[in-house]
Amino acid sequence: MPLNYSKWDQLELSDDSDIEGHPNVDKRSLIRWKQRDIHEKREARKLRIAALQAEIACNNVLAPRLRRIRERLAGEANADETQTTEWAEDSEDVRSLSGLPLFQHLVERLQTSPSPAKPPTNAKDQVTYDAMVLSLLLQIYDETKAHPNDEREKAILSCLDRHISQLPEHTKKLEKDLEAEIREQKKHITSEDIKEGWESKYVPPKPAPPPIKGAPSETPKKTATTTTTTYEVLNPGASSSATAQPAASTSSAEANADEDDADDELPELTPILTQFSRLPLWDYEASFSFIQRNREVFVGGASDALLVAAFRAQVDGKAKYAKQCVHQSLLLQYCDKLGKDGVRVFFQKMIGGDKRAIPVFVKDVEDTYAHIVTRAKAAASSSESGHKEQIQLVPENPNATISFNVPDGPPPDDLRLEGPGTEELNIEEVRRALTMRWQVFQSFPEPLKVALKDGTLEAVNKVLAGMEVSEAEDVVSKLDMTGIMNFAEGGIRDETANVVEVAEADGDGDGGGD
Repeated sequence: MPLNYSKWDQLELSDDSDIEGHPNVDKRSLIRWKQRDIHEKREARKLRIAALQAEIACNNVLAPRLRRIRERLAGEANADETQTTEWAEDSEDVRSLSGLPLFQHLVERLQTSPSPAKPPTNAKDQVTYDAMVLSLLLQIYDETKAHPNDEREKAILSCLDRHISQLPEHTKKLEKDLEAEIREQKKHITSEDIKEGWESKYVPPKPAPPPIKGAPSETPKKTATTTTTTYEVLNPGASSSATAQPAASTSSAEANADEDDADDELPELTPILTQFSRLPLWDYEASFSFIQRNREVFVGGASDALLVAAFRAQVDGKAKYAKQCVHQSLLLQYCDKLGKDGVRVFFQKMIGGDKRAIPVFVKDVEDTYAHIVTRAKAAASSSESGHKEQIQLVPENPNATISFNVPDGPPPDDLRLEGPGTEELNIEEVRRALTMRWQVFQSFPEPLKVALKDGTLEAVNKVLAGMEVSEAEDVVSKLDMTGIMNFAEGGIRDETANVVEVAEADGDGDGGGD
């Protein structure tokens, strides 16, 4: 196919071998002058085209205004035509006037309150449309002021008709000049005519979103293998290598501990997954649309994060939200198991109402949620019973027993001490000790007093288990201090009841002797 080089004929060159200059002018200067001449003519042509376009647009605005002014002066204006209030000739105060009064009123109105509207050009001190109309009306007035008053109105209308007929003719001439300038401009190819036809750009795809923080990694852990060379020395104790190996093993142990801590971190919900988890149950279309709009949903660890959120919600008593999390987690698992195009395949079956796929998925959701409920109940019960600190009384020696010496009342007034070893005891000190024991016993809560009177270690431990740790420690301290709790036989025992019985028996015997 022959090549067409005709478009290169429009190139305008400032340097050509055919150019013949003056022998006294060097070629470089000639080329620069020609280049400057080309750019000056090109810029002048652009300004001429812009001026012609602005003048034509201005004439298109002035022509209908002059026609309306002529109609109103002659009293031929149509009252039903659509009018605007932008121009002076369309205002309310001139619609009832005609003839010379209207002409005089328009001139005065244009001089005192002209409209700021003007042609959209960058020219400095651009004249407004009202100023142009005023200039024309004043020119017409100067032409007709020599006529008598009765003929002046007719002369004004005649002058307006002449200008209205000349304006379109002048506009047509301007349009021809504009066409000629544009045609001359298109004869030459310039840098402004270069346009980008098409361009091929490589837009890299968006990077895949990162997996959920704390999600189990699919890649196997890297195990570092090190080779240690041991040198045999004469004095192992003084060698620095002996201390280097424990340090190395310590650092490796710390690294392994850090890896274990990282593995124990549970995956957490991201803000996008939180929105995804609150979608209604069995609304497959909403879930499919959400996944299409947010790639961050279908990432590694998202399913595990939703299951963790379901367990926590069930423990907090939010059963509905827990089931929603289970539903969305299994939805992602099914999409992942169906392969590369699993999202489309899964939702196509669910939205289409596949009678085999839907029951399987529904049963899996119900079973998984039931398992979450069971695990939440077990966790709640274990936390209630297994994590509360308690105080319990246990003898150190399995053969020893713990007994409780519970007072029956305060010491009597005629307290007497009998038995071997009581001769050296001060009866007042014994009285104070027994009084303090009774007061401390009376200060105990009623369940503890009942358990102490029962005398069994199991009953007392049961009451202590229901107390706070600080309260139970105070009770045990008082039991030990007052002697109510005994770990072995011996010591002071409360024989108040026996003393009272002996005293009463002696009194009865004396009375009978009398």
